[in-house]
Amino acid sequence: MRCRTTTYIVAALCLLLQTPAQADIRSEAMAMLAKLRQEGIASRFPEELRSLDATVATGEMYYQLNEPQQAERYYRLATQKGLRLQERLEPAPRLHSQHPALSRPPVITTLDAPSEPAGNTEPRQQTEETPAPAPSPAQPIQSAKLVGTIGRYTVVKNDTLRLVASKLGVRRSQLIAQNRLNPKAYLRIGQVLRYNNQRIIPYSRLKNGILINIPDLMLYYFQKGRLAYATAVALGTPERSNGTLWQTPVGRFWVINKAKEPTWTVPLSIQEEMRHEGREVITSIPPGADNPLGKYALKTSLPGILIHSTSEPWSIYSYASHGCIRVYPDRMKELFKVVKVNTPGEIIYRPVKAAVTGEGRILLEVHGDIYAKTKGLEYETKTLLHAMKIAGKVDWTKVRKVIAHRSGVAEEVTRETTESRHRPPEPSQDQSPS
Repeated sequence: MRCRTTTYIVAALCLLLQTPAQADIRSEAMAMLAKLRQEGIASRFPEELRSLDATVATGEMYYQLNEPQQAERYYRLATQKGLRLQERLEPAPRLHSQHPALSRPPVITTLDAPSEPAGNTEPRQQTEETPAPAPSPAQPIQSAKLVGTIGRYTVVKNDTLRLVASKLGVRRSQLIAQNRLNPKAYLRIGQVLRYNNQRIIPYSRLKNGILINIPDLMLYYFQKGRLAYATAVALGTPERSNGTLWQTPVGRFWVINKAKEPTWTVPLSIQEEMRHEGREVITSIPPGADNPLGKYALKTSLPGILIHSTSEPWSIYSYASHGCIRVYPDRMKELFKVVKVNTPGEIIYRPVKAAVTGEGRILLEVHGDIYAKTKGLEYETKTLLHAMKIAGKVDWTKVRKVIAHRSGVAEEVTRETTESRHRPPEPSQDQSPS
């Protein structure tokens, strides 16, 4: 109790050092969390409260790192989550129209990418002059076991479909289908695109460290048992090239070195590839725009495997590397600040994930078996659902559709019952244009 009291005193002193606007945003989030605790939200919605608590903690992490913009994003998100929880407590909520926080620009969650892209050499894409109306997005699901959101992205200068998909961690084809776009047309600055990048957080025994799941092309960073950060990545190509297999390996590792503005020492295997393809053989590349490692790199204990930013941001959320883990440049900058030398990590291969929310809703997420390491997606799904003892609670028609589509996002497969048919819908989390 003394430690918690000390924490609040320190937080109060920190508030005095901020600008009035910053103090208001931070205190608003903390006041929301304290109020919900007092109202007994923990006993009714424990998962949602843990999610809110984690969001505030992430804001505090960025605040301590002197990153006020990032901290503000998470404080605003915490306030929005708190308002949604209050709505579920009150019989006739009208907070959406009354609370000033919801008239501000929406918060970018851990999966959303920065608004300004890095350089891009890909030809620009543009939408049709009269695009068809966008279909309604899927109903969002509130759960501490999920990361990401169902929301909207606003196109900025130099954006292409491929780059936007990389920023958001979704498939280009998914953006095209969800927004009924002409893939040969250009994007317009200010155009709003719907997206869904809700994913199930993989189970891991890591309390502190980096978890990378190859099939879902995601990196997760945990602190004190909670997810503090998540971002889409690019991983090793599945095909063999010139006799060399460039797949990203699975296994445990730890971070053995950090480098800002690194020099890339070209591995002998890649030098041989250059020679075989008739290109100039380069042994090293100094820091700069031509360096494929970008500005930040974490060296792992796995031979030849780095976690690094990239000079090709449009390659994120694809299998395009020689085995290394590429991270969107601005995201890597954030990760580089918080990850320390000797941080543990693990690379796993899990194309099928499932979770049960606090309300008993069953979620399933299926990706392609890109490295062909399993006995088949249907077998993996059945094995997982039986192991979790929820096979009898799912709608197998829905399950088969999820397997067939392999959308890579969390989808509900709960078997409908009489009670669930009359259950009121969850409050929508769909965000206004960012």
